[in-house]
Amino acid sequence: MSKPVKIIFLFLVFDLVVLGAYFGIKSAISSKSGKTPMDAYEWKTMDEYYQPADYVEQFIKDDAAAKGIFPVEIRNYGKSGDVFKRFVGKNFARSPVSSLDLAFSGLDDWTLVDVRYKNEKQQEIARTILYVNVKNQWRVGDSGTLQK
Repeated sequence: MSKPVKIIFLFLVFDLVVLGAYFGIKSAISSKSGKTPMDAYEWKTMDEYYQPADYVEQFIKDDAAAKGIFPVEIRNYGKSGDVFKRFVGKNFARSPVSSLDLAFSGLDDWTLVDVRYKNEKQQEIARTILYVNVKNQWRVGDSGTLQK
């Protein structure tokens, strides 16, 4: 092989080694952490004496009281775009936050909440609910789950 070909060959081999090391280290770091955006939020147990933090939590508490399903566990994500990207429901599937404005004309606010409780047959029910505030009125926008 001539000298220029050897230099080009060594340069390509060096690049492959550097790229392999970079992606190997990046993969090792991301697999070690293994954390999802949802892990930053804690579960709260809601009972008759729970003080709701906002209107949506008050709605969930009133609904649970009417159905007699206390205790209810909730994890309120608020307006977390990272968590919303993992939401899969009937109307949304891993969508960006900007899709909410397209789906709900007059959207003022929104929040995403995980809810867990046991029904009268002691079966655990778990779902993620998207609440939207459209024209100053809160309602359920979608229901589904969060993908890990």
